[in-house]
Amino acid sequence: MKRTSRWLGAASSLVLVALSAAPAFAEGTEAGTTITNEVSVSFQVGGITQTVEEATDEFVVDRKVNLTVVEMGGSATLVTPGSTSQVTIFEVTNLSNDTVDFALSIAQQSGGAGAFSGTDNFNTGAVKYYLDTDNSGGYNSGDTEVTYLDGVEADESVTVFVVTDIALARVNGDVATVILSATAHDGADVGALGDLLTTSATNDVNAVDTVLADGEGETDGEYDGVFSAKDDYRVQAALLSVLKTSYIVSDGISGVGETPKAIPGAVVRYCIAVSNGVGAQTATDISVSDVLPANMAFVTGSILLNGSVEVDGTCNADGTTGGGFASGTVSGALDDVDAAATLTLVFDATIN
Repeated sequence: MKRTSRWLGAASSLVLVALSAAPAFAEGTEAGTTITNEVSVSFQVGGITQTVEEATDEFVVDRKVNLTVVEMGGSATLVTPGSTSQVTIFEVTNLSNDTVDFALSIAQQSGGAGAFSGTDNFNTGAVKYYLDTDNSGGYNSGDTEVTYLDGVEADESVTVFVVTDIALARVNGDVATVILSATAHDGADVGALGDLLTTSATNDVNAVDTVLADGEGETDGEYDGVFSAKDDYRVQAALLSVLKTSYIVSDGISGVGETPKAIPGAVVRYCIAVSNGVGAQTATDISVSDVLPANMAFVTGSILLNGSVEVDGTCNADGTTGGGFASGTVSGALDDVDAAATLTLVFDATIN
């Protein structure tokens, strides 16, 4: 009997409406269909038509199990260190001629090439699976956590979101490759994962036998009732470095053309240069704090923000006035620092 309702394999056991229409069966006649073939033979004896002889042959169409799992988007999911609820997206399609349940599992690749580029070098946090309940194509609060896909009809495709967290210690360019596998189970019962499907050892013409006919996925073989696909989480992080330098602006003694010395009363110009690495993620909300030594006196109004540096790293006094000085600490906020860029905080102080 055709199922008229389907339930999620979820802790919450919420109802799942059909996610897509089901066109003609991908693998032909529906499993369980009885095919009847009747034959009749008419004949005469002595020119008189006799009783017609009839014979009937029947058999039940068996279940051909096939499925695919496809990564959606065609590129790695870009994440930042410490981020939570990060999503990779897969589509599971039932190409069988019957309704099938699919158990979901995730494997964390251990080294080797990533799904798209780079080398896998870390594992994400614990993984959860969510069904695209509202069929929006994007993960949101309305989607339902599941442990398996319940009652996926023939030719139906279901979007699965794999959701996980990224450790704060990860650095730019790190790659975590995850492998989603779907395993075929009997889909006859609503609201419960059915029995694992295997190829039947015999052929009973009066029963629905099973033949596993799936192809080879990323980490599974053909005809095993499993299909797997890969996706990457790629870390994009800032690669900030800080360099602090100083030079003597004047000492009140040395004249033009002479090199000023670090004597009491001399003015020292400090430069704090914040640089971001090539290929890094833009660094935002940058706050600089510098505790002034006790034997130095801050020059009021001398802070310059977001200045530049020369090729040799020398700071320019070309920033804009800002920042502040309180409780012996110079502070200021810098603009966003893009990859391969440098911004500076410059201030003056005198030697006591």
